[in-house]
Amino acid sequence: MTAVGTMVWLGSEIMFFAGLFAMYFTIRSVAPDLWAERTEYLDVTFASINTSILVISSLWCQFGVWKAERGIPHRTGSIFHIGNPLGATGWGMREWYVLTYIFGSIFIAGQIWEYATLTMEGMTPTADPYGSVFFITTGFHGLHVLGGLMAFLLIIARSFTAKRYTHAQATGAVVTSYYWHFVDVVWIALFFVIYILR
Repeated sequence: MTAVGTMVWLGSEIMFFAGLFAMYFTIRSVAPDLWAERTEYLDVTFASINTSILVISSLWCQFGVWKAERGIPHRTGSIFHIGNPLGATGWGMREWYVLTYIFGSIFIAGQIWEYATLTMEGMTPTADPYGSVFFITTGFHGLHVLGGLMAFLLIIARSFTAKRYTHAQATGAVVTSYYWHFVDVVWIALFFVIYILR
């Protein structure tokens, strides 16, 4: 039931972001010259790197899901195994989710850096319609990423406090991954619309 409820909730989130995309394209259609001018402020290379970080975090998250589904909440040996410099073969859900959390935090830090840079260049949420739409769409996505990071902290904390790793805890880890993958896919769409489709 938890997984089904999460899917239904994510369906409502799709409608929310569909509204943001509709707003973006509507305002863009009435101010094409402003879009041509303002998109020059965007650093596509930086945004591409930041996007790659978020996409990679989804990969780490999925590795954690596979461990959770197998009932492996934490690493089974030392964090670095001899013969494997990453030491990841013995990792459990917790280690993969910590890595996911780190990458997600780096993505948020990148967004904050981008916001600061654009604000210094005069592109603010109140400067013009482009600034409003840019900050609203990316800002709401950033809030969703922060929500996902809080969910990861909860799942990681539960893996420390539980005496044994139950099916309910594994389900919590899995539905958190649904949300994280959703946030990732939404960002890929936003990245394409905002940074590539000029």
